[in-house]
Amino acid sequence: MGRHVTHSDTTNLPFSYLIEQQNNTYLVPGVNLRSVGTVRDAQKWPKRDGRKDPDRLDCINYNLLSPFTIQKMFKGIQLLKNLLYSSGELSDIYSYHSTKIRNSSLRNGIRYYQTAITKFLGNSIIKKLENLPAGASDAQIREALKPTAATGTGYWVDLSGLIAPKFAVNAALDKMESGEYTLKELSDAFHQMHSHYYEYEWTWAYDKYADFFGYPLETITAEQVADIVRKWEDAVIGLDKELYEDAKKEFNLASMTGFGADGSREEKEQDFSEVRGDFESNAFVTAVLEHIRVKQALGDELLERLRR
Repeated sequence: MGRHVTHSDTTNLPFSYLIEQQNNTYLVPGVNLRSVGTVRDAQKWPKRDGRKDPDRLDCINYNLLSPFTIQKMFKGIQLLKNLLYSSGELSDIYSYHSTKIRNSSLRNGIRYYQTAITKFLGNSIIKKLENLPAGASDAQIREALKPTAATGTGYWVDLSGLIAPKFAVNAALDKMESGEYTLKELSDAFHQMHSHYYEYEWTWAYDKYADFFGYPLETITAEQVADIVRKWEDAVIGLDKELYEDAKKEFNLASMTGFGADGSREEKEQDFSEVRGDFESNAFVTAVLEHIRVKQALGDELLERLRR
């Protein structure tokens, strides 16, 4: 029996899974990053947002990977490495609060978090360089990567769907408390944060390349950008392949619980097929394969521009 621990929980190990086994609770860190269920959850909420008015009252950010979740992954990696160091790398089981973490789960958790961080930082730098001309010099690359907003550094919060820097949120609330802001002006401030999310996100991410890849963006070269892009391709494609394998589990007989419950094996398979379709034509599976193709093409296109 297991239950999900998503990024919205208070856990210091986001996207984890809890398993109850023989009166023990086992924590599997980061494993939900390659779960079909997590991706479906991330996709379904924007689709369910039926608001038509362009002036939306609620500021809701649907990004699965954001400074809010990535900052937790950085902390998660450090926490897991500290467990390895304090309890020994050869330990079979590690204790974390009231749960246990197996050695293999701990090491995989570090890998999942590193993969997600690589994906997020790679996405960000590719977006910033989408208009970079072929054959651009290192100086042009550095100029294109400079942040355009001073706001964004430090800790980020999720304010009922508004993902924003904590400093900016507190500054707006302080003005409200001091009487400098009306309720309307406070709402406008939140909408301003929401509309400038990607500028603030890049300001937050800018310093993380030196910590994570060892490449400060102030001195980065085309060759180092290419190295980040190649690592990003490996992370995105590797994660998508794990999603593909996870999707396969839905199509084995043991996962067809609730389908054709009163019928034979053939009736169970037929009922499942009518609801979910066959594996290769399943909408989620085809979307994963298309995502691999599109992302690889995107990375290869930037690598070609850098080579020129």
